[in-house]
This record gives sequence, C-alpha cells and structure tokens, in this order.
Amino acid sequence: MLPDKVRKLFAAPHYGVVATVEPDGTPQSSLVWVRADDEAVYFSTLKDRRKYTNLVTNPHVSILVEAEGDYVEVRGAAELTEAGGRELIDSLAQEYTGSPFRTETADKVRVVVRIVPDKILTVGPKPGTVERLR
Repeated sequence: MLPDKVRKLFAAPHYGVVATVEPDGTPQSSLVWVRADDEAVYFSTLKDRRKYTNLVTNPHVSILVEAEGDYVEVRGAAELTEAGGRELIDSLAQEYTGSPFRTETADKVRVVVRIVPDKILTVGPKPGTVERLR
C-alpha cells in the first residue's frame, strides 16, 4: 500500500518526471501526467515514444512528483499494457486541463505504464528532510 503522503502528492494534478534508461545506459526523462491508487503509480504513453521502447528493453523506472517544496520519488519496474491506455489519457486530460484529450490517429497505440514501488523517497520543504518510506 502506498503511504498517505505519496497518494496525496499523486492525487492532485501535479506533473511527474519519468526517468528511464537508454540502451547506452544514460538516463532519459519525460514530463507526464500521473495518477496513483493504493498500490501503484500510473501514466500513459504511446508505443512510438522513447520512454516506451526504453521500458520494453529495461523496465527499471523512476517517477518524481513535486508540489510546493515537497516531492516524492517512486522507483520500481514498469508493467506495460495496452488495455485502458486511451481511457487513462482521457481521464488524465480532464483532470489536468479540464478538457478532453486531443484526438490521436487510429494507428497510434497508447499504453498504460504501471509502477509498483520497490523504493519510495520523500523530501519535505526543509533541507535535509529526506525520508525513505520503502
């Protein structure tokens, strides 16, 4: 179960920064809309995006969300599924923008990325307040 502090930061529409690993071992970061439930963190991407191909090759992933000096980083292995990809992006677009998501062409395949945390780090607004929650 995700701790309350983590769920609260992911519950509000705060942008997440997803870090994946490139084939050469270097990091690749992307800004995403995110959501969490009691067990995992979710975002949506297209199959033709770099983060997707990186996660297929190496599922290790980190996602960070910040709000008013507090932030949480969730690390884990990505689980990828096409089921619910369009529904998730439509729901996130409504939360983040108040409008439906722009239409994508039918040849674009959208996926859900689910991250079950292996490690959770939080930092509060005071310097040096790092806390490892898992």
